[in-house]
Amino acid sequence: MSDSHERDLYRDAGVDVRAGEDFVERIRAAVEATRTPAVLGAVGGFAGLFAPDLAGMEEPVLVSSSDGVGTKLKLAFATGEHARVGGDLVRHCANDVAVLGARPLYFLDYLATGRLAPETLAALVEGMAAACADEGMALLGGETAEMPGFYADGEYDCAGFIVGIVDRAKMIDGSEIAPGDRLIGFPSSGLHTNGYSLARKIVDDSPRLSLDLAPPELGGVTVGEALLAPHVSYTREIRALLDGPDVGAKGFAHVTGGGVEGNLKRILPAGVDARVHPDRRREPPVFDLLRRAGGVPESDMRSTFNLGVGLVAVIGGKTERGFPIGEIVPGSGRVLWDD
Repeated sequence: MSDSHERDLYRDAGVDVRAGEDFVERIRAAVEATRTPAVLGAVGGFAGLFAPDLAGMEEPVLVSSSDGVGTKLKLAFATGEHARVGGDLVRHCANDVAVLGARPLYFLDYLATGRLAPETLAALVEGMAAACADEGMALLGGETAEMPGFYADGEYDCAGFIVGIVDRAKMIDGSEIAPGDRLIGFPSSGLHTNGYSLARKIVDDSPRLSLDLAPPELGGVTVGEALLAPHVSYTREIRALLDGPDVGAKGFAHVTGGGVEGNLKRILPAGVDARVHPDRRREPPVFDLLRRAGGVPESDMRSTFNLGVGLVAVIGGKTERGFPIGEIVPGSGRVLWDD
């Protein structure tokens, strides 16, 4: 049996090997544009090779994380904004290693789909590559799985994997947080990559909302555009605080699923509480739209959404960056809302 006939049988079963090869060629230039001097080998190998520069590091520690975009992907399917969610995936992962004081080295992706659509997934990867280049890290490799019958046609899932590095003496883990330290917030652009199951339910259930509607409170953008606002990268803000004089950065919380409370308490040592002063004036308007349209209790809003704060820094000194949202007080590892 010829190789071409075997390919035809596999394609008839739902897997198009040739389309997969075309997809790799489509993304090759975007991926190669993220190469750094530490990358060895070429695109398409069995594994990625990376030789980090350890000069000046006494005890280098690798920092790794993985995540996905969640049901924000449903909005990408509905709007065609695939590059945008690709970038969101990278920036989310980059924030997760940066809060420990690490700089990102490289990124890997996993894509799974029912029937491979090269144009769609190429846009997704191009979004990842652009975000990787902006973060100064390599898109080192990935896997694309075509699984007919498992995913609906036109849909896919994606996950990202990141590796960063930090000198052990410069790790930021929150262990030095103490009463009197200040909480500094940094603004989000919107939902980022969390809370979309609730947000989509509110939009679907509300007779006065739809993705293409532009309500006055959103300032001229549609509901879909507001929900697709990109996940902000805080890596530069974090680095500026760590390198700034008299800042005394002691901890960072990337505000993802669980909101400010669920993420801030992850870095609190024993013996302290974080007292947070909520300020709706800093919320992007999409949050109040969802709050009112869904009749969502404030406790649920706080536990689901970031409510305009995408990063919290705990500092012992001073900074002009961000905006004050609270302070550290004696306690037992709780987050207290000062309403």
